[in-house]
Amino acid sequence: MRVLTLTLLLAATWALVGCSNEPVKETVRTVPAGDKAAVGHLTYNVVDQQILTQLGDETSPRVPHDRFILIQVAVSNSSNVDNPIPAIELVSDSGQTFNEQTDGTGVTNWFGLARHVGSGQTERGVVVFDAPAAHYKIRFTDEAMDKEVMADLPLSYAHEKDNEALIPTTELPTVMAPTGSQKQNSKPK
Repeated sequence: MRVLTLTLLLAATWALVGCSNEPVKETVRTVPAGDKAAVGHLTYNVVDQQILTQLGDETSPRVPHDRFILIQVAVSNSSNVDNPIPAIELVSDSGQTFNEQTDGTGVTNWFGLARHVGSGQTERGVVVFDAPAAHYKIRFTDEAMDKEVMADLPLSYAHEKDNEALIPTTELPTVMAPTGSQKQNSKPK
């Protein structure tokens, strides 16, 4: 009787596991910004990012709803045919997504919307998002948009210009501590 009960219990458990309609969720690989993120025949690389409060010149600035987040990316194609470069998404820690801006006015080297990369070639450009200043990941997909990889973007507000290259800086200004008691010039009585 014990063997029959155990067999029925195992069969019922096996049937429940086998009949589950839940798809197996594949974990999405996340790389740090600056590392190569390969997905399909495309390899993405976040070259730089900036957070701006406006674009364009001061006489007629383009102002965002929240903040302009500009991300310079390089996309390489390892296949032997030209491939489209799919849309890129910005994803917040809470899962909210932001699509690329369709207007590149005021953005130097804007990547555009209809873009491709030739066989064995690398294309570079800047994608623009309008989103609150926060921590984000950027979602890249393969040319068929079947697979994805994420790049973790550090939260940075300041850039320092050095040798024509923009370098993010996270240093705080140095504050001098008091050096101790100061002697006053006083005459003894």
